[in-house]
Amino acid sequence: MGKDVLYIADRHKKEFTYPIHNHEVYELNFVEHAQGVRRIVGDNTEVIGEYDLVLITSPDLEHVWEQNTCTSPDIHEVTIQFDLDMSESGMFGRNPFNSMKHMMQEARKGLAFPMSAILRVYNDLVSLSSVTDGFYAFTKFLTILYELSRCDGARTLATSSYAKVDIESDSRRILKVKNYITKNYMDEIRLGTLSDIAGMSPSAFSRFFKLHTGRRLSDYIIDHRLGYASRLLVDTTKSIAEIGYECGFNNLSNFNRIFKKKKGCSPSEFRENYHKTRIIV
Repeated sequence: MGKDVLYIADRHKKEFTYPIHNHEVYELNFVEHAQGVRRIVGDNTEVIGEYDLVLITSPDLEHVWEQNTCTSPDIHEVTIQFDLDMSESGMFGRNPFNSMKHMMQEARKGLAFPMSAILRVYNDLVSLSSVTDGFYAFTKFLTILYELSRCDGARTLATSSYAKVDIESDSRRILKVKNYITKNYMDEIRLGTLSDIAGMSPSAFSRFFKLHTGRRLSDYIIDHRLGYASRLLVDTTKSIAEIGYECGFNNLSNFNRIFKKKKGCSPSEFRENYHKTRIIV
């Protein structure tokens, strides 16, 4: 990007060919008329509909949009890469930008926006590349980010354990439990132990955890383990069995079964998909 704050690529095409990659700069990627495309962000894989908008703010988070079953003759993609200082000491650490800063932190795991948010910024997104003055293009882009930061329904994509993002929670009890799981995910984790940490009965804690996180405790633990396992599959040459045991799965067949159920592919297929095409830009 050099000295430019924004890099904008607005293109119409028939297929996605770019391999899985990661990069230092932040990225907002919008795609329309691409139903059936497979989107991979970290250890999350989804098949998208007609419209898709994702923000990624981690230099280590791999991502790609793959053709998959999409047969659209006119895919429209707008990719905006940008470099902003979101530190506390910078301009964006100040009060007017609080919602944007929170969104940027969430987007370290990849952040997918709902249709209501896409409609809110659609006109600005598709016209951004036609703004020739760099200052006005930047202010228009800031408006897009601000509007997205005020929308409800955005959801993170990669697991915290895969994206290497610190665990956060609005509840001290939940945070204590999550930290315990992070430190002990490779061992057997009992509900009684976690409920004792939270100072609640097992049944009350299970309800409390679901209320605060929107997920069952067992699903959270499995996803946390799979996030670490996925990271090891990408970053190391350890065997599948070794990774499964290291991440708390008691046997190889159990690891393979749960991984395929959650990720849509086997651990070996996941590793192969990343290794054969992964580039860093």
